[in-house]
Amino acid sequence: QVQLVESGGGLVQAGGSLRLSCAASGRTFSSYAMGWFRQAPGKERDFVATISWSGRNTYYADSVKGRFTISRDNAKNTVYLQMNSLKPEDTAVYYCAAVSTYSGGSLYYRQGEYPYWGQGTQVTVSS
Repeated sequence: QVQLVESGGGLVQAGGSLRLSCAASGRTFSSYAMGWFRQAPGKERDFVATISWSGRNTYYADSVKGRFTISRDNAKNTVYLQMNSLKPEDTAVYYCAAVSTYSGGSLYYRQGEYPYWGQGTQVTVSS
């Protein structure tokens, strides 16, 4: 099993940047594909980005492509989400999630594929 703790959220003006971190417990972090999801007030939780456990492959929602970058440091058991050119519509609670996989290149973008979730971190973008 793995436990996830997000950090790095906060209040930022439109056009600004934030970097979210997700620290994972457990010795086998490198065998987990990771994802970021977000949930805006009154809306369903949506996919944002995912990274394979090898770090070689990534995939993004169209709404964040070109602005957000997902990365990981397996030595530090941490996955990151660098968010640039933030917009008010990026305001949401951001969650990281993990799924164990034997495939170093596999990506997962459906919420139901992830059994492990963090508690979330709030990102608010003011206009």
